[in-house]
Amino acid sequence: MSAYPAYVVGTLCIVGGITGFARTRSIPSIIAGVSVGALYLWSADRIRKGTGNGVEGALAASAILFLSSVPRVAKGPIPAALTFASAGAGAYYGNTWYAQSR
Repeated sequence: MSAYPAYVVGTLCIVGGITGFARTRSIPSIIAGVSVGALYLWSADRIRKGTGNGVEGALAASAILFLSSVPRVAKGPIPAALTFASAGAGAYYGNTWYAQSR
């Protein structure tokens, strides 16, 4: 199991939230981006250290990001990229969680 997908998607979320705020002064962009990104980074750290709840946290962050970006997928390349990144991370951590729970 690797923490790299969570590190990458978490960093992208934080950068995207800050960029969205810088471009449009959107408070929801920065709050959502930093919050979901922080959850991903926390999960990645837990996975890297081998402590509990890292995979579950990454899976939850993927679900939150996926559900919030699907309605905006047709609005441009950034929401589409977020949707696909969250789906990929969710599939990876979902399979990992399933394999661990067996």
